[in-house]
Amino acid sequence: MNDLGQTVPCLRPKPVLVLGTDDVASAVGHALAGAGIAALLARDSDLPALRRGMSFDDALEHGSAWIDGVTAYAVDGPLDLAPDIRLGVTALPVRELLDPTLVAGVIDARMRRRPNSPDLRGALCFAIGLGPGFTAGGCVDVAVETEPDVVGRIVTQGGTRPAPGHASILGGVGAERFGHAPRSGVWWTFRDIGETVAAGAVIGLCDGMQVAAPLDGRLRGLVRRGSAVRAGMRLLEIDPRLEVSQCHGLCPRAAGIAAATLAALHMVWQPQRLALPQELTRWLM
Repeated sequence: MNDLGQTVPCLRPKPVLVLGTDDVASAVGHALAGAGIAALLARDSDLPALRRGMSFDDALEHGSAWIDGVTAYAVDGPLDLAPDIRLGVTALPVRELLDPTLVAGVIDARMRRRPNSPDLRGALCFAIGLGPGFTAGGCVDVAVETEPDVVGRIVTQGGTRPAPGHASILGGVGAERFGHAPRSGVWWTFRDIGETVAAGAVIGLCDGMQVAAPLDGRLRGLVRRGSAVRAGMRLLEIDPRLEVSQCHGLCPRAAGIAAATLAALHMVWQPQRLALPQELTRWLM
């Protein structure tokens, strides 16, 4: 499983590909960058990022995004990660990124909660799956549980726990804190993440239909304006806790999943650092 992960043109290790750009995927990217491992987050074209204040997804709109001491930069693809950039974000399709000449391995952090996930291993050095739908030794090499009562547990053989079919509890409320698309179309909103809203307040329009806040609280999640969405998709999330709500930065749950993912990564992959000639080292500095 060891691999130099070396790309000859720029003499740097190949990045770890992280599928997804929402809060959990971004926490994983944050942990990798903090450990000195280059990573590339890939936006999920089927599911717009919701908790954008806790994610690096906005880098694709603004060129960069900062969370708790780490900056991610928008890049076209793996070969565009400069040697001094530890974390990139791309909108390239996943099928163009699952290439062993471009990335060292893959971590699927899209949190799609499907009962069965496709085999991601292929020719890559490793594949790690987060959350329901993954089988260690099957579609991935190792998996990490994300359900509240087992969050962070590393699975080395067999499947992860299936999705429970209901939302986790936050501030005493579950699924009722989310607002959904009433029909397919384009979503427009002029609200902002972190804004305090009242129950019934109009948050945006989905294909011309009003979507209101289901509860009093702060906007913890909000799909980007102009996004194409499907009927039933989550468009917004309310944090009812107000004074102790969290809408920006790494949340404890995502950070815990990221820490477990880093531990799982060390179980299946030990990248070697390239010893460069002294004269080349001086030239690179």
